[in-house]
Amino acid sequence: MPRSSPKAPSGPAPWQARIEGRISQALCRVPAKAGRIPEPCERGSAVVEFTFLALLLMVPLVYFVISMGQIQGGSFAVVGAADQAAKVYVAQPDPQSAQTAAEQAALIALADYGHAAEDARVSTSCDPTDCQAAGTAVTVTVNLIVPLPFVPFSEALRLNASEVEASSTQLVGRFR
Repeated sequence: MPRSSPKAPSGPAPWQARIEGRISQALCRVPAKAGRIPEPCERGSAVVEFTFLALLLMVPLVYFVISMGQIQGGSFAVVGAADQAAKVYVAQPDPQSAQTAAEQAALIALADYGHAAEDARVSTSCDPTDCQAAGTAVTVTVNLIVPLPFVPFSEALRLNASEVEASSTQLVGRFR
């Protein structure tokens, strides 16, 4: 029978690993001397750095996305308001009631999207100038100031994200 020789353990002995761990811990506590490169001792700092940088970068990014959503919502609101106001305008029998009804329709449409009436402006133009004549093109333009989201002092200092505008044109029909 061949004789088997005992195998030598691979790697450092357990006592050597403990001593090396204690040495590296001791080096972490010793201040760096001139000409000596200190051992890196940054246990757990990656989690702190990631959290700090994620917070630092994600908060402005989320605010930007919310602001763009507000502007997009304002764009949808003015398109719907202008379309409804133009349709209501051409259905009215006289110019005074048509203007009043168009403004009311625009403000209701904007309120459906969550925008205040004081942020909107509705204007009407006709081509030719007689707005109630058959075949006249009536154009209603709605302007909306979109405020910045989450600004608590918006009453005193008006900070706006954007101003959006949309127009809609309807023809006055021959038969009413």
